[in-house]
Amino acid sequence: MDLQKSAQHPDAAARQDTTARASELRASDADRDRIADILRDALAEGRLTADEHAERVEGVLAAKTVGELEVFIRDLPAAHRHGAAPAFAAAPNRPTAGAIPAYPDDNVVAVFSSAVRKGRWRAGRRIHAYAIFGSVEIDLSEALFEYQQVAIKTLSVFGSVEVRVPENVSLRGTGGGVLGSFEVDTLDSTDPDAPVVYIDGWAVMGSVEARPKRGKLVADILDRVQSKVDKSLRKHLDR
Repeated sequence: MDLQKSAQHPDAAARQDTTARASELRASDADRDRIADILRDALAEGRLTADEHAERVEGVLAAKTVGELEVFIRDLPAAHRHGAAPAFAAAPNRPTAGAIPAYPDDNVVAVFSSAVRKGRWRAGRRIHAYAIFGSVEIDLSEALFEYQQVAIKTLSVFGSVEVRVPENVSLRGTGGGVLGSFEVDTLDSTDPDAPVVYIDGWAVMGSVEARPKRGKLVADILDRVQSKVDKSLRKHLDR
């Protein structure tokens, strides 16, 4: 074994591991827009034919992860100038000090009953959800996020609290279960402006569950990026 060679590579191995994890992240609309811009420039430079450009743009719109997006620009110089994967800062496990008020903006309570928040509603910075022998459903997939950080404090006693979020936000969970189940699917958005939803609390002989809702995106982020994509397509069609 070449001990000198082995000693030289721990940092490189760590960088490769970080890059691999970044490639597995769910792609945001900002990621797709970045790749579409590179493809548009490659078309203008004559590096891609119109058919190749159209085929790759179609693939970009269908891509689910950052790694799938990078495949479409791997043979282009811009990919090496910009780097193989976009830099991003993972959301912290706790809200920023002072970002969340001490008192809730909304209480969702179910005692021997059910309570639901869903559809096009405005999510406050702090939401309390209590399910006592009942069920609470909080669906943020179509909600309006007026704040970047949203905290949901949960308590489930012989009941259930279910939270659904859009795919292009970050999701964090810090809680536990006492003869119950507390499950939060950690989610990282590569968009630094994306909302962060924090789930905290306890499940006592009950359940708390939070996860992304497939196919749902934060509307204002989606609209902003879609307008950029439409502008790029119009530029291409006007050529």
